[in-house]
Amino acid sequence: MKNHIQLQKGLSLTEFLEKYGTESLCEAEVEQAKWPEGFICPKCSSKSHCVVWHGRVKTFQCNGCHTQTTLRSGTIFHASKLTLVLWFQAMFFMTQSKNSISTLELKRHLGVGYRTAWLVTHKLLQVMLERESTTKLSGRIEVDDAYLGGEKPGGKAGRGSENKVPFLAAIQTNKNGNPVYAVFSPVKTFSHEEVLSFSKRSVVPLSKVVTDGLACFTAFEDAGCIHQREVVGKKRKSTDMDCFTWVNTILGNLKTSFSGTLHAFDFEKYAARYLAAVQYRFNRRFNLRDLLPRFVRAAAGNGSRPERWLRLAEA
Repeated sequence: MKNHIQLQKGLSLTEFLEKYGTESLCEAEVEQAKWPEGFICPKCSSKSHCVVWHGRVKTFQCNGCHTQTTLRSGTIFHASKLTLVLWFQAMFFMTQSKNSISTLELKRHLGVGYRTAWLVTHKLLQVMLERESTTKLSGRIEVDDAYLGGEKPGGKAGRGSENKVPFLAAIQTNKNGNPVYAVFSPVKTFSHEEVLSFSKRSVVPLSKVVTDGLACFTAFEDAGCIHQREVVGKKRKSTDMDCFTWVNTILGNLKTSFSGTLHAFDFEKYAARYLAAVQYRFNRRFNLRDLLPRFVRAAAGNGSRPERWLRLAEA
């Protein structure tokens, strides 16, 4: 049986270049994304304006309060010296590749320095993170605890091991038993409080949540969900149980993509962004051709995120 989602046509490189191959084409796309019904002054909300040029920079000036703003002001592209053509190329690579793209590979594709490639990567990852922050799952949901990273030499394995970032993986399935949406959420630890917070944030009450026997998962009951607890062990492995088919499969795909793409990834610092990127692409996989235009709209409406702010995750 053919998988129509996997076999669907994405946005080809030829089509990408036709639609976004010049600066003027990219500017027109950002303008439409930022002001779909025409210019609106960010200060007084007036639509009456004129265009003023400062060198090559197109500036919109409100006829009422005379506030000046540019296409990039208040967007993820704010204050960037890169052309929009390069920004669009980065967005193309990050949305059309199933396993995303590493900063080093993006550096080579764009022909920029590593620091610039890092900044572009993390600004776009942040857009995905913020866009996915309100995603809520409902209906039947498979949930499992998982880790990113590996154990340090001499460290212990399993839950509580060193150099690992714990996160919750939740997969919503439809009436045919197929996966629909996913949420991947880093947690400090697998505790009742963390799971309760996750449930209130990402799961609609009265949903049927299927988990293993980990004690913290009883928090779903306190959040108003229907909890189906399936105890696993040496004689009853989750990988052999149909009720965990999709969460196991998708977690396996996630970890394989990370190990194949992010060779020098620091899980402790940026796990939330990279998990959000996987979630963002997975939840929009039904229409690959529209993924890039939707991402442009998200980037144009996200707000600026300076490097200093992005690196706060290192603290």
